[in-house]
Amino acid sequence: MLRLQNINKYYNTGTVNEMCLFQDFNLTIEDKQFVSVVGSNGSGKTSMLNIICGSIPLDSGSIFIGGSDITKMPEHKRLSRIGRVYQNPAMGTCPHMTILENMALADNKGRPFHLMPGTNRKRVDHYRELLRTLGLGLEDKLPVKVGVLSGGQRQAMALLMSTMTPIEFLILDEHTAALDPKTAEVIMELTEKIIREKQLTTIMVTHNLRYAVEYGDRLLMMHQGHTVMDKSGSEKQDLTIDQILSQFNKISIECGN
Repeated sequence: MLRLQNINKYYNTGTVNEMCLFQDFNLTIEDKQFVSVVGSNGSGKTSMLNIICGSIPLDSGSIFIGGSDITKMPEHKRLSRIGRVYQNPAMGTCPHMTILENMALADNKGRPFHLMPGTNRKRVDHYRELLRTLGLGLEDKLPVKVGVLSGGQRQAMALLMSTMTPIEFLILDEHTAALDPKTAEVIMELTEKIIREKQLTTIMVTHNLRYAVEYGDRLLMMHQGHTVMDKSGSEKQDLTIDQILSQFNKISIECGN
């Protein structure tokens, strides 16, 4: 279970540009829940992910994973328990390293390398089998540098690599936004498959309202650091894109847009 408790976050504190993004923000996500998060630009979606991962500090409040308080845990230690896939496919892989080297790097996440070789040759067949599950032919390209792959291939690899070691949460930060429609569909199908097979607790931020409706078992809409819609179970199943758009329009009118 993930719990954000009384989260407060200000930007540009003490200046004329001071802005309060979160004020006493609370959120609980149950184990194995797949949560889609939507909202306008500046609503706090990505900042929430950064707070969970430790990329930006809190002004006050607490973050719990299970029964553990991770509020003061540094980012690199949190990432041994959290997998993250970014919007930019280039951020989840190392372009100047081969597919094999990238897989080995992900396989050793959270463990010291010491002076041992970075690639364990006994694991090559295992990596090849994992890549075969993607259905993109990457299992036959282990010596190829990742930088020459397409964006979709790199994002598929990033998704696979982020879940190779045991994790408690998967964070998807608009991970299909930079892809063409056909490739985005492939990545979403892979996402669903991996999440269900590994029974991962997942938070997916997306601007694609159809993905938000079709995928996951809970949907949150955020606006100015607040949750303005929270649907799960049968309410989530019955939710339509038109209903989400209606809520967006209502917020726009209230904000004078």
